[in-house]
This record gives sequence, structure tokens and C-alpha cells, in this order.
Amino acid sequence: MRNKIIYNLVLIVALLAQACDSYLDLQPENGTTRDEFWKTKEDVQAAVIGIYSGLLNTPGSGTTIAEYSFMYGELRGGMVGAGAISSDDQRDIITSNILPSNTISNWGTFYTVINYCNTVIDLAPDVLALDPTFTQEQLNQYLSEALAVRAYLYFTLARTFRDVPLKLNATLSDDDNFQIPTSTQDEIFSQVVTDLTTALGWAVEDYGDNPSNKGRITKDAINAMLTDVYLWQEDYPNALIAADAVINSSLGYELIPGGPSWFTTVFARGNSTESIFEFQYTPENRGPFYSIFLQRPEYLAEASVLDDVFGLDFEDPENKDIRGERASLVPGTNEIYKFTGLNADLRKSFSESDTHWFVYRFADVLLMKAEALNELDRGDEALEIIERIRESRLAIELTEEQVTGDDKNGVRMYILAERAREFAFEGKRWFDVLRNARKDSYANIDIILGIAIATAPANQQQSIVAKLKDPNSHYLPIYEYELYTNKALEQNPFYK
Repeated sequence: MRNKIIYNLVLIVALLAQACDSYLDLQPENGTTRDEFWKTKEDVQAAVIGIYSGLLNTPGSGTTIAEYSFMYGELRGGMVGAGAISSDDQRDIITSNILPSNTISNWGTFYTVINYCNTVIDLAPDVLALDPTFTQEQLNQYLSEALAVRAYLYFTLARTFRDVPLKLNATLSDDDNFQIPTSTQDEIFSQVVTDLTTALGWAVEDYGDNPSNKGRITKDAINAMLTDVYLWQEDYPNALIAADAVINSSLGYELIPGGPSWFTTVFARGNSTESIFEFQYTPENRGPFYSIFLQRPEYLAEASVLDDVFGLDFEDPENKDIRGERASLVPGTNEIYKFTGLNADLRKSFSESDTHWFVYRFADVLLMKAEALNELDRGDEALEIIERIRESRLAIELTEEQVTGDDKNGVRMYILAERAREFAFEGKRWFDVLRNARKDSYANIDIILGIAIATAPANQQQSIVAKLKDPNSHYLPIYEYELYTNKALEQNPFYK
């Protein structure tokens, strides 16, 4: 049975990955997928495995979802600089010198995996009538995984591009319509919530083994995603409900106290009690990090990060936030260390470079809960969460902020600063900055402008700040090739 699953997986992924001239044209010859597969529960299982495989390494793409997630979430956040091997496109994103020809704005990899999800959602239900051993409960579990992954990918696209095409059915025929206009960011977020709430009702709470609980979609992973999207919708009561569902989970998440083994346990090994959902790289299926951060460094930490984000105690050099030196970065060289280190002293070897991509960790849910509490005028409770995390991470007094619970904006900025320390280089910084900057009709746009002033080359600061005053510039352009192949698309007005 195992060989059959692997065989089907290879064939299905190969078939689904075939593409013509459109990012949505992901179908082989008419009917091939339906006629040759989708007859047994093993075929459905293989297709779901294919979704997770696509998250790790999408066929036909040289750039993984994890690498795109890093670029979309970090390059504009002020904590990442260009490495020696950075491309012009990468440097242009960092400096907000972005054109529609920038290849980083190519969303094709995301739509490839979305089509894997759509194919499972469309075709798996028919297998119930063909395989008497396939149960409704098994089908619902697989559908929940496909719906949740699709939701997460659309959520990432909407935060990155704002308005994107919303395709909820599989590309199964050459006759499918590929001329699809964009849906608004609000429409995308609403669909994400619909998918996630549907998936939640069918999802597994506990698969019975730790790697599956951390590497596959669970109720807790879905609730973490719901907390996130509710914050973007400014639906704080529901964000609080979803966060509490994770915090009170029977799987028992907890913050691991700071100590010599903290980094190795949480990052180098992964799947710890702090983990909720991680992309499961292995020594046999390594991620992109060893290359892009160490061997041929495309990115470095900004030189100011260690001091400005984590703080330096010059009177007592041993007084350190455990998340900074030799955890997030290496002092002096500014090498990004989180995805290549084994412990505070040693890096992993290339053959062992299996560090996961961390989609959601327990600290993320705690700090998202703090954000919801603060927006609901419960700032004192939010500050208690911040203190809980700071204590577990041995945060130094220098980065402690003297704010009170009734200072809503002060608590916002404290949470934002704490998220910078906690999730450095995990693909969250720009999204955190943008979500906070745009609250109250962009009352805090100075957060974005301040990043530009602090990190832009001196001769470009004025022009970059002028660009960033336009909220349309906070989202990437539609890649020019997509405009050529899909005439229903309209470019973000900032890039016209």
C-alpha cells in the first residue's frame, strides 16, 4: 500500500504541476486526473500528501513557499539587508524600488499549490461512491487539510498583494476559464474565514504522533490561523475566542524556559511543545535556508538589529535576551542564524540542515491574544502576556517599556516590538508592521516611514518615504507576465 501511495503521489503531483502559459493553467490533458486516479482512499491520501509536498518544494518552481514567505514577510520590515549574493530584485524589494517586472512578485507557486488543494476539494468526495472502505470521517479530515492550506495561501497572498484572483475550483480541463479578475482583500479574508471555519468542524485534534500534530493541519493550527486573520479584519472578539481555543488545547502547549537547550529544542530540532504548525523539512528533503543564509548568503540581518531589537547590556555582556545573539543572528557578521544553527556554538552541517519553517508557534498565539485584548481595552491583561514571554526569554531590562494598560497605542507598540524579538526572520515582521500601521485609518503610518528612514540609503530616503505615504505602495504589484496572460487583471494603481 505504501508503494502505491508514493507512486500515486508522484504521478498526481507531476500531473497537477504541468503548466502552459497561465499561472492558473495547471491541468494535463482533459480528464487524465479524474480518469486515472481518484478511485480509492489511497488516491485521496496521496493527493493530500502532495499538498504538503508542494508546500515544501513545488514542482516547476525554483523558489519554495517558505522562501517566498520569508521574502514577503521580511524584506520590507527593516530587519533584513542584502547579502553578498542578493539579486537586484531582492535589493529592490528591500529598498522599496519595486517594479511590476520584479520576479519576487510572481505568485505562480502559490496558485500551483492552491490548485492541488482545489483538486482534492473537488474530486475527493466522488471517491466515497467508488471505495466502500472510504468513510465520511476520513473524507472530512482530508477536506479540512486542503481547505486550511488553501486558506493560509490566500491569506498570505492577500496580505502581500491586497487584491488577488480567487479561484475555488480545480483546473481540470483545457476549457477552464483562465481570465479571472481580482477579488478585494476583504473578500479574500472573508473566504479565508469561511474555509477555516468549515475546516475546523472536520479537523483532527490529535493524530497520535508528534510530527503529524506539528506538520499537518489540526484544530489548533486552524485556530491559530483564524486568530491571525481576525486581527487583520479587526474582529477582536473572535480573535480572542480562537486564541483561547489554542491556549486551552488538550495538546498542552507551553513556553520552554530560557536555557542552554532552548534554541536547539525550539528551532534546530523543531516540533517542540512551543510548536503549532511547521513545514517539516528533513535531511533527505532540505529547505532553502542553508544556501540563502550561509553558503551563498542572499540576506543578512540589518546591522542595527542586535542593538535596537534585542538590546545590548554593555555593563554585563552575559545579560542577554536568548532570542538574539547566536539564536536569530551572529554578531559582527550579521549572519541569520535561526535556520542554520544547531546550538549557541555550532551550526548544523549541510547534510543535517533540516530546520523547519515555523508557521505558528505558541508565543505567536499568546502575542496575538495580547493584541486582541489591547484593542478590546484590556491592556493590563495584554501586558501580563508580554511579561510572561519576556520572562521566559530572559529579555533584558533595556528593552522593557514603561507603559500602562490604558495607553492603547503604547501597548500596541510594545507588542509590535516584542513580536520583532520573538519572530525575527520568521516571515512575520512586515505583516506585523503593516497590520499595526493601517489601524485607525493609518494613524500609525509613521511605523512604516520610520523603517524607511532607518534603513534606506541616504540618497534614496526622501523618494522612498514619498512612495510609502501612498498605502497602495504597501502591497506588491501584479507581476507583468500575469497581466499579459490574464487580461481580466488590473494592476495595483501605485504601479501603473
